Amino acid sequence: MNIRPATAESIAEGAKILRAGGLVAFPTETVYGLGGDATQGKTVARIFEAKGRPAFNPLIVHVADISWVADLAETEGRFEKLARAFWPGPLTLVLRRRAGCPASELVSAGLDSIAVRMPNHPVALELLRGAQRPLAAPSANASGTVSPTLAAHVATSLGDKVDLIIDGGPCPVGLESAVLDLTQSTAMILRSGVITAEDIARVIGPIDIAREDPAAPKSPGQLASHYAPSLPIRLNATIAAAGEALLGFGATARATLNLSPGGDLKEAAVNLFAMMHALDEPQKFTAIVVAPIPATGIGIAINDRLERAAAPRV
Repeated sequence: MNIRPATAESIAEGAKILRAGGLVAFPTETVYGLGGDATQGKTVARIFEAKGRPAFNPLIVHVADISWVADLAETEGRFEKLARAFWPGPLTLVLRRRAGCPASELVSAGLDSIAVRMPNHPVALELLRGAQRPLAAPSANASGTVSPTLAAHVATSLGDKVDLIIDGGPCPVGLESAVLDLTQSTAMILRSGVITAEDIARVIGPIDIAREDPAAPKSPGQLASHYAPSLPIRLNATIAAAGEALLGFGATARATLNLSPGGDLKEAAVNLFAMMHALDEPQKFTAIVVAPIPATGIGIAINDRLERAAAPRV
């Protein structure tokens, strides 16, 4: 298994692999991404194959600079305002594909739109600049399972399906980016994140929240069952039954692990996936039960991930 610490040499090696059509897992501020050259259809197909991802589920294309987006999509005033306010950072913007867009149509899953993001992580940005390619980069894990916030999570989930894993340590945000659709007259949140609806509305005015169609997602993270560990999950629990692991929040008594003993939602977001990985031990526990999380601010995004993790498995 090819895991290398993040150095100038390993990042340069990763860029070379990407230009040649290979797959490289790398850290972002949100979760680890499984990167491939978005302009090479065969490479994008490898991403879907490695993850076992449904072909109707679109991918996010990562860029190193705002200027890269003009080659991929039709930009407009709201895009410029949001990119200036939040990029680099955990906000993905869905735009109309430009005629002649060099990205493979596979990244758009047959839609006339394309999702773009500029990550806020030095390793990710250096890798993008070295590759000089926009990178399709969903989370670096098997489709539907708990997202990876450590290189070890990638190795466990995908193994030798990845040509190189660049280990940049823990991801500092821990939840995937918010996704905002700008293809309509009123912008619409397709996936919640640590950049909240209130944050976005302060920049561009009123926005809507999407009604999801899991059979035809316009964004990653819209499948009904997603982010799921192997153990079943029960939500809004204040006590664990015998054999269950209790994932606490705030003053939860007798928690096996606690997302944030002080009740800090940002800390809880950072810890969510790592602690779900740590508790996903069928030889020790029968289920993971999760304490109530306030449904305000970042808590909306945390609850979104937990509800999908607890949904009936597909």
